[in-house]
Amino acid sequence: MGGSTAPVELLARVPKNRIAVLIGKAGQTRKMLEEASGATLDIDSQTGEVMAEWEEEPDPVVRMKMPDVILAIGRGLAPSRAVQLIQDDIFLRMYDIREWVGRQPNQTRRMRSRLIGRNGRIRSLIEEISNCEMAIHGSTVLVIGDQDGVALAAPAIEGILRGSEHSTVLHGLEQDRKRMRMQSRQLQTFEERGPTDSSKFDTLVPGLAQARRRRERRHKTSQIDPSDSDEVSEVMELANDESVTFEEE
Repeated sequence: MGGSTAPVELLARVPKNRIAVLIGKAGQTRKMLEEASGATLDIDSQTGEVMAEWEEEPDPVVRMKMPDVILAIGRGLAPSRAVQLIQDDIFLRMYDIREWVGRQPNQTRRMRSRLIGRNGRIRSLIEEISNCEMAIHGSTVLVIGDQDGVALAAPAIEGILRGSEHSTVLHGLEQDRKRMRMQSRQLQTFEERGPTDSSKFDTLVPGLAQARRRRERRHKTSQIDPSDSDEVSEVMELANDESVTFEEE
């Protein structure tokens, strides 16, 4: 019987003007991606198709996320940044500008300019506030980051695509960041809060500590081993504030 064949699959198609970026100088980028993924990549320079020949048991998360890595590189993101998508806590969201403004090239160019802003200011602010990275290439916009960051950047990008003013979008983005930080601090405080210090209540309620000790002693009495003379002696010892009274009925 022959050995099992390693699975081969299509990851993505990249624009022809991004094929050289995907391969890299002397094939260095392709080699970096292969080492990171554990797959052998076959890049068709005519069609832009990128095929992966996987090991017999590839990491399921890496296999699932490699198409996003190739897609991100094809849509303008630097390979060194795109490869972060292999991590299970880094995500990709992509927008097709044409779905928002139609297929007229001049409208696409106008919207690209709005997303970038003068001297790249708008894109830089969205990246800074959301702690994500944006890439605008052709008719697409993509953003990568952790789950919170992508969720934070999405309303800002979509607001601009809908035609909202930059000032309105950035104000909303800043408010969302403040709200997210406050929720994070509240969660952290809740997680770090330890068990209640009973000594504070003891000082506020006179006799509480003594009552607690008596209750613990009674509870212990119900659980002792009668055959263990040490346990019996310990339980039979009276506290300073306890006494035994015999009465006739």
